[in-house]
Amino acid sequence: MRGRSWKFWLVAGVLVLGVGVVGGPFVYIHFIESKAPAPLSLAKTSPSASAASSTATSAQGVDGAWTVTSGSTIGYRVQEVLFGQSNTAAGRTSSVTGSITMEGKTVSAATFTVDMTTVSSDQQRRDNQFNGRIMDTASYPTATFKLSNPIVLTSIPSVGMQASTQATGVLTMHGTSKSVTFTITGQRTRDGIQVTGQIPVTFADWNIPNPSFGPATTQDHGVLEFLLVFKRA
Repeated sequence: MRGRSWKFWLVAGVLVLGVGVVGGPFVYIHFIESKAPAPLSLAKTSPSASAASSTATSAQGVDGAWTVTSGSTIGYRVQEVLFGQSNTAAGRTSSVTGSITMEGKTVSAATFTVDMTTVSSDQQRRDNQFNGRIMDTASYPTATFKLSNPIVLTSIPSVGMQASTQATGVLTMHGTSKSVTFTITGQRTRDGIQVTGQIPVTFADWNIPNPSFGPATTQDHGVLEFLLVFKRA
């Protein structure tokens, strides 16, 4: 009987340990850790509001300089796995400055700077890794983007209308600069212009260490997402 009892408790202990290893991360990710925010997107403009202001805004045109204003957000999204449980890690900041220059249907210039030291997520441990060994924000406190080629639009959208196109420029992060091409979607509003998009980032291309740490492993890539809100300079 003693032999059977010993074996029973041994098996029970192994089962409990297994449930803890698998079930613990499941409970933590799905019930304790905050869910990642939805991807950044354009604010919806009601048809009635668009129609009321479309004539005045169209007459004013879009020529000239536009600067980044409040409501702008830039961040990252990365898929991570903890003991087989998938999770989306996301960090964001509103500390972004920059401007674009419009000449008729052409975006002739665009430059942006992000304060990387202010990027934060819902996990302090993740943020410590981000600021330390991953992005080394003490050495590389900012990231920048500069448009390389003018963006020529097919037409100037009316207020509330959205249009998508490609943008090409130089993205500098972690002390490394690389050319990137990605899709952007813009929208005119009653007060200005909004632009959103995502830039795929393979960490090794910018000499960024893989974010994996401890029991959490990540893919070798993620996305830089942004929502930029502009007002007239």
